[in-house]
Amino acid sequence: MGAGYIGLEVAENLLARGLTVTVIEKLDAPMGAVLDSDMASAVVDAMRNAGVDLRLGTSVTGFTVSDGRVTAVETEAGPVEADLVVIGLGVRANTELARAAGIAVGESGGIIVDEQLRTGTPHVWAAGDCVESRHRVTGRGVVMALGTHANKQGRAAGTNIAGGEARFDGVLGTAITKFQQLEIARTGLTEHEAAASGLDAFAVTTEASNRAGYYPGAQSMRIKIVAERQTGRLLGAQIVGGEDAGKRIDVLATALWNGMTVQEMGGMDLSYAPPFSPVWDPVLLAAGKAAAEV
Repeated sequence: MGAGYIGLEVAENLLARGLTVTVIEKLDAPMGAVLDSDMASAVVDAMRNAGVDLRLGTSVTGFTVSDGRVTAVETEAGPVEADLVVIGLGVRANTELARAAGIAVGESGGIIVDEQLRTGTPHVWAAGDCVESRHRVTGRGVVMALGTHANKQGRAAGTNIAGGEARFDGVLGTAITKFQQLEIARTGLTEHEAAASGLDAFAVTTEASNRAGYYPGAQSMRIKIVAERQTGRLLGAQIVGGEDAGKRIDVLATALWNGMTVQEMGGMDLSYAPPFSPVWDPVLLAAGKAAAEV
């Protein structure tokens, strides 16, 4: 149940064990909370081509249990027989203890902290999946339950509790995963999120190769860039593709962290050799296409 990060990873590994796998997702696309639907279509193809019975737009209503064991998942479209059910529906911040202690909780549902991870209550710090972080693109408070954020926050909080000085400067939601050979990554805002945030944004999508086309093992990737229409400011990016596609998101995340425009990105000095990239790296191609729209 659920076609997010955990759902994909579990489905892949159960397939590798030779099991028959059904994935039920309430949204109309896998990874629907982190990818736009046009990018998620590659994930749909990869899952179904691998043999996953992927049921999108389907809500779970309950379970059939016999002798203490689940025998089926009940959905709006009827029951799905099962010997084993893995529930991967995401998480919500549990802030009951903070509320009971009079510690402020933000509209996003996370504990409000400053850049040193201090709450509004003296001598109380908070870090990890329970806190609200500043999104560096929108400036708004968000809860993003990612291990990368939690580790940085824990280090900063611990340093400050021990009398040192450390800051946590916000989040972009940069993340990466894969399903079999398909690599999936994102940073910043999706096109849908940018529109929901009230930004005047546009998006461009490019197809490129992970290495020189004539070099053995060249595989394609799709990069989507979301940018602000008037300024060209980068707002977010998504990547789906073959080998070596996903980690290119880190170049885009670095540009996003530093507030670069797509015009500035088009001239970045990125490395080139045929085993690693075409002469024009896919990131540069994507930035150049976006710059032409500003």
